[in-house]
Amino acid sequence: MAKDMTLWWGSGSPPCWRVMIALEEKKLQGYNQKLLSFEKGEHKSKEVMDVNPRGQLPAFKCGDKIINESYGACFFLECEYMSQGTKLIPENSSEKALVLQRTFEGNTLHQKTVDVFMYNRRVPENERHESAFKRLKETLTGEVQMWEGYLQKTPGGFLAGKNFSMADVIVYPSVALLFRMGLSDKRYPKLSEYHKNLKDRPSIKATWPPLWKDTPGQDLLKDI
Repeated sequence: MAKDMTLWWGSGSPPCWRVMIALEEKKLQGYNQKLLSFEKGEHKSKEVMDVNPRGQLPAFKCGDKIINESYGACFFLECEYMSQGTKLIPENSSEKALVLQRTFEGNTLHQKTVDVFMYNRRVPENERHESAFKRLKETLTGEVQMWEGYLQKTPGGFLAGKNFSMADVIVYPSVALLFRMGLSDKRYPKLSEYHKNLKDRPSIKATWPPLWKDTPGQDLLKDI
C-alpha cells in the first residue's frame, strides 16, 4: 500500500509537512520519500519536474496517480483510506462544515505568513519599502488574532472541535512556522498552547522538520 507511494519534500515547508502528517495519521508509514534541498535548487531537478512541472514541493505519487497540491494530497489520502487510521473529516454535518471552513481558511493564514517571511527573499533590495513590509505584518497580525479568537471559542484543544481533524493537519505546520519566526507566546496564549500541546502528537513528532532541529529560529515576528 504505502510502498506504492513516493513523496518528494523539503524540510521546513508547511505544504510538505501537511502531507507527511496526513500519511502518518492514516497509518501509511513506509512510503518512499526523498528529502530535497531548496537552497541547492533540487526541487527544480528533472526528477521532480517530471512529476510536478511547476518544480514545486511537495510532489506526490500514489501508484500511477499524481497529486502535487498539498490540500489535494491530504484529501486524497483521507478519501482513499477513510476507514484506516484517524478519521480526519467527520460525518456529522455541522462538525464537517467547521472542519472544512477552518481547513480552507488555513490557506489564507499560510499565504499571509509567507508574504512576510519571504519578503526580503522575493523582493529585490532596491525595490523594498519599509511601509510595504509594515503593511504585510499588520495584515498578518489581524489574521493571527483571528485564529487566536477561534481557539478561545472552540473547546477541545483542536482547531475545529474536540477531535484532531483535517484542519489541524493543514494548519498546524503554519502555526508552528509562526512560532519559529518569533510569534509571542504571551500575546497569543491560545495559539501557543495549541502549538505546544500538539508538538508531541505522534504524527507531528515523527515528521518534525529536521532543519528546525538543527538550526535556530528567528525573531521576525516578535513585534506582531
